[in-house]
Amino acid sequence: MPFIKRKFFVQEKQRAFMFLIHELGYTQKEAQRLIAHGRLFIGGEPMVTPTLEIEGEFEFIQYEPSTRELQADVVEKHFVIFNKPSGVLIHPQNRDTEYSLVDELKYQFGLQANIAHRIDQETSGLVLCARDKQSEKDLKMLFESRNIQKKYLALVHGELKEELIIKEPLLRKEDDSAIVRMVVKVHPDGKASKTTISPLKYFAEKDMTLVECQPFTGRQHQIRVHLFHVKHPIVGDPIYGQSEEDVLRFLDKTITNEQRLKKSGATRLLLHANELKFILYGVEHHIKSQENFAKTCLKYLKPQQ
Repeated sequence: MPFIKRKFFVQEKQRAFMFLIHELGYTQKEAQRLIAHGRLFIGGEPMVTPTLEIEGEFEFIQYEPSTRELQADVVEKHFVIFNKPSGVLIHPQNRDTEYSLVDELKYQFGLQANIAHRIDQETSGLVLCARDKQSEKDLKMLFESRNIQKKYLALVHGELKEELIIKEPLLRKEDDSAIVRMVVKVHPDGKASKTTISPLKYFAEKDMTLVECQPFTGRQHQIRVHLFHVKHPIVGDPIYGQSEEDVLRFLDKTITNEQRLKKSGATRLLLHANELKFILYGVEHHIKSQENFAKTCLKYLKPQQ
């Protein structure tokens, strides 16, 4: 588990944040933020004022990244790219999260490395990661200014014969639904969104189409919602196109693979981040996933052993 509570002892009284700076190597900003978030304990109680003094024994929750030996597909001076497996989180959800991609990144490339963008837990594929604070800032700015071209592959229900350009606005708005925290909707009050969908191959025996998706905006669940809206939901999507009861079973992790296969067509969301294209510090980079996603899909269209 990456968050570990360790005991420390201070011989001479000093400010708490100064100990974290001098003994554990944090910056002043990091040290003050961690204390404010309740990571330092005196007598079992969290200290939340960074300027208070400590003396004697105390406890501090340290972040120690773990590894599952996932190797980066691309390693450059300023960034690395991982091909994230489906099911792996980008960031820890809480202190009890055993493993996430950021653990692997920081374990291999140091604590200054960080993820530059997000993809859903069940989405597989390319994730761009910065190796230092400056490149993290610059890469995130490229995403915000839409100067990084992203392409995905998806297996969808039904036959798609022609390219679609979907420009439906997307809204995430609270209502009475128990699943509001997950659902994004096409709605006229939503934010402008655009996705291009291009058919690649139709599998008649399954009545499914492999498509390439290019989002020109970065809305949450954008590809999933747009495809659901045009009545070609992604195979294996546990949210869009499912009953509220089944969505809650998925969120509560009580739905079986067999039940999910029957309801959605696959035992995972069949969406893959396949391509990234961008210019960083004057150099153009064009990276494509080496995974045979069509072959991967076949594995999840049948019961898992």
